[in-house]
Amino acid sequence: MIIFLFGQDSYRSKRKLEEIVLSYKEKHKSGLNLIYIDVSANSFSDFYSNLKINSMFAEKKLIILKNVFINKKFQEDFLEAIKNLEEIQDIVVVYEDSAPDQRTKLFKALQKHAKCQSFDSLSPNDLKKWIVVEFANKKSKINSEATELLVNFIGGDLWRMANEIEKLSNYKKGSLVEKADVELLVKPNTENDIFKTIDALASKNKKLALSLLHKHLDDGDAPLYLLSMIAYQFRNLLIIKESPRSSGLHPFVVQKSSYLCNQFSMPELKKIYQKIFQVDSDIKTGKIDPETAIDLLLAEI
Repeated sequence: MIIFLFGQDSYRSKRKLEEIVLSYKEKHKSGLNLIYIDVSANSFSDFYSNLKINSMFAEKKLIILKNVFINKKFQEDFLEAIKNLEEIQDIVVVYEDSAPDQRTKLFKALQKHAKCQSFDSLSPNDLKKWIVVEFANKKSKINSEATELLVNFIGGDLWRMANEIEKLSNYKKGSLVEKADVELLVKPNTENDIFKTIDALASKNKKLALSLLHKHLDDGDAPLYLLSMIAYQFRNLLIIKESPRSSGLHPFVVQKSSYLCNQFSMPELKKIYQKIFQVDSDIKTGKIDPETAIDLLLAEI
């Protein structure tokens, strides 16, 4: 049997892999037939020889293959054997902690011959539901305001989200997690804070935008890093403004940016993006002090 796990959401795909491994260990106590193979450093013959070796305990094998889509020769050999692998009693897990190229012959073959599970990034609503369930799993609860703020602070990074849920659950010891708890214990991503700065600019509130920006500077964030984040956000606005459905951006980015896109015309966005590049050049060539340059940029937007 072949199982194919893949997708952008590496946290949930890794958790699924761990579930498979745990279930296997519960049934096959020796653990001697649980085999991990990194295909980037091994050949198909290494994999196949492990598959063909008879188990001294007559146990079913669980072989986990990682980075299959990196090794082209392995892919070719795997394709030739895939029909036979589908019928074996042992379990072969093809695990990719990202989204592989769906145009490849191997991807199409795995869709046909394997049990496939795709882990796409969660939509904002699904993420909120996921957060509530995770708190419940830890014998804790979170209210809607706190959930909303947690999503705004962290976004779709489930690795960090899981750590923050653990921290908040331990802090409240089973009682309700509220907005004030998130504000106290969770530090927002810089990217999300920069988004708030641009939101303030779109609302013509330059005083608030400058205040938010200087908070980052006071916290020690480098001016060029902040400028790169501003450039990143306006680049996303340009992409979404031009073609929201085929932007290729994360659903969170598209959803959060759609409102801002309506606050700027396409010529305005292009002009701002050009200004950002000019400011970046002026800073790097020593024509202007970095903090002064960013202040002037915000004043001119």
